Amino acid sequence: MRPSVIVLAFNSEGTLGATLRRARLVSDELFVVDSGSTDGTAKLARSLGATVVEHPFEHYGAQRNWAIDNLPITRLWQLHLDADEVIDDKLVAAILALPEDPEHSGYFLARYVRFLGRVLRHGGMSPTWHLRLFRTGEGRCEERIYDQHYILESGTSGELAGIMVDDIGMSLTEWTARHNRWADGEVAEQDAKQTGGRLQPDARGNPAQRKRFLREKYNKLPLFIRPFGLLVYRYFFRLGFLDGTEGFIFWILQTFWFRFLVDAKIWEKHHVARLGGQ
Repeated sequence: MRPSVIVLAFNSEGTLGATLRRARLVSDELFVVDSGSTDGTAKLARSLGATVVEHPFEHYGAQRNWAIDNLPITRLWQLHLDADEVIDDKLVAAILALPEDPEHSGYFLARYVRFLGRVLRHGGMSPTWHLRLFRTGEGRCEERIYDQHYILESGTSGELAGIMVDDIGMSLTEWTARHNRWADGEVAEQDAKQTGGRLQPDARGNPAQRKRFLREKYNKLPLFIRPFGLLVYRYFFRLGFLDGTEGFIFWILQTFWFRFLVDAKIWEKHHVARLGGQ
């Protein structure tokens, strides 16, 4: 199998090189969808053999689906990556070993996070599974503002050996700024309660469906209490403390601070609405 590789990028000069060099091991058809980078992202991508296409960014779901619908893809399969995700040797071999017409229509890949230079191995998020390799014409991305997953329009899915590492190379200042914006997106998603074109939660489904099932259960818990419970679960019960200082910072920020911020914004929105109705 030699899939087309599609990478979303924005000011990704620091990480894109490693992503594309590894992606070239599975394909010579590389696309980078750039949303107006002001650094050397586009020049770097072209130097590594990628076709660069500019498209304004609305949100991740819309950008991913625009790429699926508009890029001049010629291959029967597509591999979708972010500009900071690097595939390892075992995953490269697993992709190349697939025939052009395999058993499934899509494959889930295991993703680990590298945070402050350390690959996190514990905490219940190591790995997470993402549908990133699928037959052309069979995959779409949810039109969600935050926490989007690809879904198959038909056929079955499997899982591949090997991993991709999400190398979070940005500063904590940028990381928290992005999560502040994503918290707004999560609030909008929880208020919208849309189901059309969305991943359906299923406790016995594929990895993404199981994750969404657990997220739905989490969303039904009381505001402000649930971030504390999630932190205790991930840091202590799922052994997040074994990831050292880097893990401690990650679990406090990602599991507690970010989720507490989401709850605070939900409370603020409803509080302002109540005051306006008085």
